[in-house]
Formats: sequence, C-alpha cells, structure tokens
Amino acid sequence: MNEKAMLRRKIFEADFVLYELALFLDTHPDSKKAMELMCEYRKMRSELIKEYESRFGNYIETLSDVPESDRWKWIDGPWPWDNNFMEG
Repeated sequence: MNEKAMLRRKIFEADFVLYELALFLDTHPDSKKAMELMCEYRKMRSELIKEYESRFGNYIETLSDVPESDRWKWIDGPWPWDNNFMEG
C-alpha cells in the first residue's frame, strides 16, 4: 500500500471511530470519556486531513474544485468501482 493509500486509510479509521462514538453518545449522552474521545478523534482526523492535503491535494473534491469547461472530465477516468479505492 502506498503512502497516499495508508494516509487515506488512517482517515477512514478515524471516521469509523467518530461514527461509533456518535452512536454511543446517542444512548450515553453524559459519558465524559466518550466526549473526550470524540474531541481527540476529531482533532486527529483534522490533522490527518491537513497532512493529506499538504501532500496530495484536496481530500474531498467539491463543485468549486471542478474546472469550468464544456464537459465533465471525471467521466474519462476509471469509475470508483473499477479500482480498489484504497490504492491510489
């Protein structure tokens, strides 16, 4: 696995923990430990995304990232299901 894929995997892992903590907090809203972990993983995710973007460009592309042209260029590349999303 290359460096870009490893960094993306770390972000996915942080996302997973955050989603699980959100579900836990739905049923345990007074858990101070869960809230501390939520803050810790939010910070970790933010730092991982900053590192990713400094090394590889935008982590998430939005409409503002799409160049103004006469056609959508993303259709020329492989579709997400044509590749292993963790590879490149």
